[in-house]
Amino acid sequence: MTGGPLEGVRVVDLTSVVVGPICTRTLADQGADVIKIEAPGGDLLRAIAQGSRNPGMSGKFINFNRNKRSLALDLKHPDGLAALRKLIAGADVFVSNVRPEALARAGLDHATLSKDNPRLIHCSILAFGRGGRYYNRPAYDPIVQSLSGVAGTFERATGEPRFVPMVMTDHTTGLIGAQCIGFALYRREKTGVGEAIDVPMFENMASFVMSEHMAAATFDPPVGPTGDGRLLSPEYRPLPTKDGYITVGPNTNGQAFAFFEAVGRPELKNDPRFDSAVARTNNAAAYFAVRVEGLAQKTTAEWLEIFARLDVPAARYNTIDDVLLDPHLADVGFFKTEEHPSEGRIRRTRVANVFSGGARVNETHAPRYGEHTREILAEAGYDPAGIDALIAAGAVGATK
Repeated sequence: MTGGPLEGVRVVDLTSVVVGPICTRTLADQGADVIKIEAPGGDLLRAIAQGSRNPGMSGKFINFNRNKRSLALDLKHPDGLAALRKLIAGADVFVSNVRPEALARAGLDHATLSKDNPRLIHCSILAFGRGGRYYNRPAYDPIVQSLSGVAGTFERATGEPRFVPMVMTDHTTGLIGAQCIGFALYRREKTGVGEAIDVPMFENMASFVMSEHMAAATFDPPVGPTGDGRLLSPEYRPLPTKDGYITVGPNTNGQAFAFFEAVGRPELKNDPRFDSAVARTNNAAAYFAVRVEGLAQKTTAEWLEIFARLDVPAARYNTIDDVLLDPHLADVGFFKTEEHPSEGRIRRTRVANVFSGGARVNETHAPRYGEHTREILAEAGYDPAGIDALIAAGAVGATK
């Protein structure tokens, strides 16, 4: 019993690295039984991410694969492939980020799998959607950041294209994949029938960027340039104070006018460039210049006290290391420490979202490679001798 909203949902997870594991971790965190299928050698993220105590258990792998069970299968071995097919036949959801043609050759496409399991929901996370010229090309996060305009937003803001220094497109698409699976589970409750879902990284990120920055090009013909001038301003960033940085967000008239008073520029309330939200948007560069000049007058702590009193949205700037020490995150118990059976004491994030109906209660550690092979195969109907035979044949692997 997991206690989460997805309790009783079984997910077969044929994904690796980040985008797929983020999707399936989201499902696992909400109580689904996620069976992580790992090829010989295990998920690439076990080895390539920085930071580990033992080979095959990197910090990133631990964070992206909690609450899952690991089954090691060699899908090039017919018995390993047969074991996977047997598991999928009894599953609710199958998630893959393998190229669809490779799945079809192995008989793991939705049309084939649904013959044995018509209730199956198959979520296929793709680099590019079917029907386009990029379909079936390989891609990782930076490829999609480059194509989708994410890097282009930096070029517009700073003069140089850059990547967001995290695998943002993987995270975003993984979460969208989990969302789509939730939608499909709801429809299956009404129809009793599963379905196939394509979740392409490129199209989802193009939507993410262009919903924000299509701007005046929304209209045909365009009534102005693309891009949100506020967000693309080089001063759209934490701004310097006397002793550090601060971020402020005075957007409403009340907030903006209080900000002008605080920085000693009350006359700007009547300046036609700044006397309304529309005016401040149309004169974003000048508005940001006022912020830059004004905030340099006091320390971060002084500004935080003033803005809290005036109810102007503001926050100190946190480095990555500062986030570990953030007092609000400490208040809500965001970082948890626990004992991992092979890695010792570790720290991880908790699930941020709260369900009044209850959350997962039996949280489990990120699995070692093939840690649950025997357990999962036994649940699928294999007897101990049959499991030993599969291991001896090299069709499956198991942690000793």
